[in-house]
Amino acid sequence: MVYHQEPTDISRRRLLSTLAAGGVVAAAGCLGDSETVPDPQPIEDGQPCDQCNMEIAAQPGPAGQAYYLDGSPASLPDGREDGFARFCSSWCTYVYVLENKERGAEPAGTYTTDYSAVEYEVRDDGGTPVLSAHLESETFESAESLTYVVDSEVEGAMGGSLVGFSETDDAEAFRDEYGGTLVDHGDVTLETVRNL
Repeated sequence: MVYHQEPTDISRRRLLSTLAAGGVVAAAGCLGDSETVPDPQPIEDGQPCDQCNMEIAAQPGPAGQAYYLDGSPASLPDGREDGFARFCSSWCTYVYVLENKERGAEPAGTYTTDYSAVEYEVRDDGGTPVLSAHLESETFESAESLTYVVDSEVEGAMGGSLVGFSETDDAEAFRDEYGGTLVDHGDVTLETVRNL
């Protein structure tokens, strides 16, 4: 008696094809959500900080933005249809984002100034070293991808600041010159910020 077995290559191909198609559909669903998060925007003259209400362009140091897809914080001004919250400092950015996260409003994206992407300067302001501000859209980077120098001698709009760098070598060089501690985005807490 001869048993004839059909080649299993076809069923394997079908299985692999089905799995691959399912993976593509799943990935497309995930990518679709992330594609709705816009790139950072430039901060224009006259725009107030959504945390402290100071004019952003008049302040030194790192600035920030957070984008809310849905479930925008109640503190976001009425009529703010673009979903962006804007901040005069990295300090205000983190306080706003972390406090609102505790209330159930989590941003789809958070951006702060990337000092690896700019030619910055540290200047004296009445005996206090302050960092130059950069408000063009291309100077902002996802907060998650930055290494921060926290509690350096260089100040921003709210005094103590979190100075972000996309290149760890740049963050280390800044820390070596101006003091402070290196902290990743995921390790920044309200306590970290409030202790600046």
